[in-house]
Amino acid sequence: MTDLNSSTEVVGESLWQQLLDRRMLICMATGFASGLPLYLLIQLLPAWLRLEGVSLTAIGFFTIVQYPYAIKFIWAPVVERYSLPMLGRRRSWMLITQLALIGFIGSLGYWQPGSQLQTITFIAAAVAVFSATQDIVLDAYRREILETEGQLALGNTIHVQAYRVAGFIPGSLGLFLAGSVSWEINFTVMAAFMGVGVLLTLFIKEPKTLAPPPSNLWQATYLPFQEFFQRRALGPALAVLAFMVLYKLGDNMATALSTPFYIDAGFSTQQIAIIAKNAAFWPAIIGGFLGAIAIFRIGINRALWVFGVFQLMTIFGFVWLSQAGNDPWVLAIVIAGEYLGAGLGTSAYVAYIARETSRMAVATQLALFTALASLPRVVSSSFSGLIVDNIGWTDFFYLSAMLAVPGMLLLYWVAPWNAIKGDVEGKI
Repeated sequence: MTDLNSSTEVVGESLWQQLLDRRMLICMATGFASGLPLYLLIQLLPAWLRLEGVSLTAIGFFTIVQYPYAIKFIWAPVVERYSLPMLGRRRSWMLITQLALIGFIGSLGYWQPGSQLQTITFIAAAVAVFSATQDIVLDAYRREILETEGQLALGNTIHVQAYRVAGFIPGSLGLFLAGSVSWEINFTVMAAFMGVGVLLTLFIKEPKTLAPPPSNLWQATYLPFQEFFQRRALGPALAVLAFMVLYKLGDNMATALSTPFYIDAGFSTQQIAIIAKNAAFWPAIIGGFLGAIAIFRIGINRALWVFGVFQLMTIFGFVWLSQAGNDPWVLAIVIAGEYLGAGLGTSAYVAYIARETSRMAVATQLALFTALASLPRVVSSSFSGLIVDNIGWTDFFYLSAMLAVPGMLLLYWVAPWNAIKGDVEGKI
């Protein structure tokens, strides 16, 4: 366990020197390539289904296709153990998954939700599987090139903000195109943006690793879990895993059906696209910059506390919008607050997850931790429509705010405000 507030230790480098590091540009590209498929599944696809008359309950259950994100650790050992006969262990998996994503995303618009929902579900599930697999290898690559805790904090902050900026493609451009072009062209345009990932794969080099690839599949599966539980006692280990599940639960619940919520509030897809573009872009950029500085200055632990509170408060903006109705100014304020608050919280959260990962067992451990992190989003997406249909949007957002509290309480044990080296192990 490293010193929990040592992100200010940058081995003689200033924040600006690190920002100019080539590794930070790579983190920006990994964030964009990783975020685009997910936001397509949680923003553009539900909007398409809703506009075609699919019920909220059906859309909610449709999002079960996201479950590969929550179980990707099952096949992560395969990615860790085997390399395809080209480009190297990491880059070969990147290219295969990215080409598959281009093909499946581009084919979505050629089917009709009213009569071919089963086929659309299959294609969306394939997008989720290849997207989750891409995340395994991109996360592993990023962890292997970021060495100090300062680099982890800054690199993962940049990754997260690029991840969220990628959401503007399906969440803003895709919705804007929905009113002017066919869905075939719309999804083809979305697929073309995955070219960023392909270019990344072709221009980067294989990372240096601290350990050779596992000698067999059993070793690739067993050693990451053994290493994690050997670093701490059972209580602290379980607390860390519980925190990874609960910290983003409230935020994920509140935003699980955000686009259908905006549509139900009376906004057109063009309004959502234009307002989202203008109200979300700059808060996301500002949030990323402030998040990087904050984590760099106060450390990952304290950033988790500060950003977590801000993230919780932004949920009440959705309560306000649910009562205000079709008011573009309120929508703009809510979207701006959500991108700023959730973006800040995610920056510290992803840096924390990376810090808990050993570079000796990176792919499987990161897959497990990020799968736990995605579990609340996947589960909440699956059942949010059913909950909304029964209690309404306003009470749904109050419930989301309540679900944000347990993760904040766990911070006392897993990321104490004034922690020094070894404090987490001794707390529980």
